[in-house]
Amino acid sequence: MKRIVTPGIPMKTSLIRTAVVAAPVVAAGLLMSAPSAATPPQAPAGQPQPGYWEYTTSVLGVRDTEQKCVRPSEINRFFNGLSTRRWRCTYPVRQVGDGNARFEGTCEDRKGRRVNVRLHGPYETESFRFNGGAQLARGTPYIPASISARRISAQCPANAEYF
Repeated sequence: MKRIVTPGIPMKTSLIRTAVVAAPVVAAGLLMSAPSAATPPQAPAGQPQPGYWEYTTSVLGVRDTEQKCVRPSEINRFFNGLSTRRWRCTYPVRQVGDGNARFEGTCEDRKGRRVNVRLHGPYETESFRFNGGAQLARGTPYIPASISARRISAQCPANAEYF
């Protein structure tokens, strides 16, 4: 990964500045994902179900909350691996079962920048909370991040934005 150092600013400050700028994108990148296999029409019993969801991402104290309608055909992409329009994520480590999930992988943006990502936590059919972090540069500590989500209703409002 290429390090960006601003003249006159120590490298540590430059890394912190990069982290603060990238934090909301990385947090969002942790939330939605492209599946690695075909998406079945419904979530397995005991896993989060389709409907109207509200989710909040948090990185370095920066919080972002969104509400989206998740169709049955999208629930696995929504829950089983976590990416955004800006960050494409893959999770070679994906353990889901008995109310707990763990994801480890990498996210890459359109410019080829990569971050390592890891998340873990409990889930139910109508909520989940994953804690973990993102590593912006190899050898640096993971920046704490979290994602909490709750299903607002089984039906989506007419004006809902779809996932």
